[in-house]
Amino acid sequence: MKGLTHIVSQVTEWIWGLPMILLLLGGGIFLSVRLGFFQIRYLPHILNQTFGKMFSKSSKPGSVTPFQAATSALASTIGAANMVGVPVAIAMGGPGAVFWMWVVALISMATKYSEVVLGVKYRQKNEDGEWVGGPMYYIDKGLGWKPIAWLFAFGLMLEIAASMMVQSNSIATLVQSTFHIPVWITGALVMLLVGLVTYGGIKRIGQITEKLVPLMVSIYLIAALIVLVFNAREIPYAFELIFVHAFTPISAAGGFIGAGVAAAIRWGLARGIYSNEAGMGTAPIAHATAQTDHPAKQGFWGIFEVIVDTLIVCTMTALVVLTSGVWKDVKSEEASSMVSQALGEVIGSSLAGLILSLVLFLFVLSTVVVIVYYGEKQAEYLFGSTFAKVMRFIYICAILVGAVGGLQFIWQFLDLLLALIVVPNIIAVLFLNKEVRDVTKDYFLNVYKRNESVEQKDGPMRKVH
Repeated sequence: MKGLTHIVSQVTEWIWGLPMILLLLGGGIFLSVRLGFFQIRYLPHILNQTFGKMFSKSSKPGSVTPFQAATSALASTIGAANMVGVPVAIAMGGPGAVFWMWVVALISMATKYSEVVLGVKYRQKNEDGEWVGGPMYYIDKGLGWKPIAWLFAFGLMLEIAASMMVQSNSIATLVQSTFHIPVWITGALVMLLVGLVTYGGIKRIGQITEKLVPLMVSIYLIAALIVLVFNAREIPYAFELIFVHAFTPISAAGGFIGAGVAAAIRWGLARGIYSNEAGMGTAPIAHATAQTDHPAKQGFWGIFEVIVDTLIVCTMTALVVLTSGVWKDVKSEEASSMVSQALGEVIGSSLAGLILSLVLFLFVLSTVVVIVYYGEKQAEYLFGSTFAKVMRFIYICAILVGAVGGLQFIWQFLDLLLALIVVPNIIAVLFLNKEVRDVTKDYFLNVYKRNESVEQKDGPMRKVH
């Protein structure tokens, strides 16, 4: 078993290194060029259609509101990686890594948008009258690659089981270390909560995530703002570090070992690519349930995800680490504790630990709720709605198994299974680029331009009256 584990570890480490970065980054660049960098050209309009309409009601076809679909997707995206991954990138690549993280975020917007557009375009109603969609449907219906669609769905169905156990174990051990509650009690409580939510289907999940995601993000951002207010004088210097050392090396200082430009680019690209999960294929499953009359409209919510996850939450983490100075004092192998230390210097380590533990608990809980739904939809695509309900029960039971540390050998295959779903998804999205371009062109020619001309005609009338 040790030999097998070692081989799996070596293979996954190689796949998730340069090959995956090149695939996801290259795919994002290709799609950005193909779509004319619309995510930058029309950014004000995109912001108006998302941030400006977060709480708007809709009567269009779909199961949940566009915002509920976006928060469901965000629930599985925002997590501990936002608090841990960014400090690690800074520790290994220096402050300049943050700049390259931003660059990748702008490129990844095209990938996430394309996934969501295809998810909505090829969605269909299931036996219960609910809208379902995702990579398995656009790979199957859009390209006719049914075996590849089946491979994606089967791989994700298994990956969710492993991920469920890892997530529940992290939340149980966190609660045990912070509140001294036995892991089995936390596992049972989380299992009950997740069961109550997921048995209500995507509508109940959407109702929960539209409240939970803004709450947990707000708590974290408030904690980060406390640090930034305390270190306000250092904010201009932090931005100077980011922009200057994106293109010039930075020397060692304190616990920081120094970093060259190549390291800044590598770690910035990796963090930017993996933080918002663009190209991973999970977000379209949630967005396919949205109430919308045009795929491009929901695609904008995919861009909204990238903005919130990478450009807002990850950036706030970076500024906390840089303005507090902990990035120079903490050794790279202890980088995951940087946010906790920075907040602890302002409000005390005990209160900082309590706040961050609460945030992490909410991050993981929201993730578990949504990925149960993702796994269930793969089972439904493969074997029908009855088997999907069986898999939901298995996933919920896996929460308790993972909480107590059971079946750990399965966890070793998590990254390998994830690669098996990412590769076919991003390749399918690239092959379907013409479909995405046509949808985008239709929106900006027939919806955006029409609305713009109506506003111009109505403008003088409003002035007269």
